[in-house]
Amino acid sequence: MSAARPVPRPVDPNPLEEVFREYGDLVFRTAFRVSGSAADAEDVLQTVFLRLASPGKTERLGAEPRGYLQRAAVNGALDLVRTRRSAAGTVPIEERADAFLAKEPLPDAVSEARELRGRLRRALGKLAPRPAEVFVLRAVEGLTNREVARLLGSSPATVAVQYFRARTQLRKELLAEGGGPS
Repeated sequence: MSAARPVPRPVDPNPLEEVFREYGDLVFRTAFRVSGSAADAEDVLQTVFLRLASPGKTERLGAEPRGYLQRAAVNGALDLVRTRRSAAGTVPIEERADAFLAKEPLPDAVSEARELRGRLRRALGKLAPRPAEVFVLRAVEGLTNREVARLLGSSPATVAVQYFRARTQLRKELLAEGGGPS
């Protein structure tokens, strides 16, 4: 008679694993929209979830993990953009690869859009953290003033003022850099 094998019991998934499965893509996409770089977005994704891996840190997520993680992604990506600003003059490898691999020059509109996105990222890096966060959540992520206010623990009126000020400052930065938004 053979010995009975123990039946494996289902393992309770780690709460952080569940959060990662549900919100990992959101964190990556949010960071990518801000940074413009898949590598930077992956770094932000890793950083956000590594910080939550410490014991007791998943409680930070509260009742709305989506909002917390979205803010963490925005802030992490803005930090990278600011760091990149200090290393001005370097050209991301993707831009060089595009130039070498393209058989024909990129159309002017595509080239101008790429340049404007880069200038906007540099200008965002010059904003104070809260206005930059409000701008990204409103303009890039498409949240309403009410949704941003809820995420930031503020009022919709305060968000509207911060968004207006961020847009005004960004416009000044873009014009000072040359050309501004069209």
